[in-house]
Amino acid sequence: MNAVFALGNRASAEDIRARLADPPGDSSVRVMLARLEKKGCLKHHQDGLRYLYSATISPAVAKRTALQQYVQTFFGGSLRRMMTALVAESSFTDDELDALKEEIDRVRDERKKQS
Repeated sequence: MNAVFALGNRASAEDIRARLADPPGDSSVRVMLARLEKKGCLKHHQDGLRYLYSATISPAVAKRTALQQYVQTFFGGSLRRMMTALVAESSFTDDELDALKEEIDRVRDERKKQS
């Protein structure tokens, strides 16, 4: 999805494959594109002999969906477990940890104001 967005939301399988780091084979890219299309994330139209793909969802929705899948796969759907692992296993500086705490406090304060 990132490759499609980076290519102006209109790209061939070859264009998309060229954007991938350590790209899989051509047929693997086409299978991924077909799966994304089946899930409703992409659509295609024919341009001569090739298909041009475009996203049917926004980058924000794509990111949210990918994050939800990641959290489900690696943390059993628990955001708390993911965040705990990130904080415990990463090499955040004290300033970065302070900034995270400030953001948590800001969100907490906003929620209190809304209720």
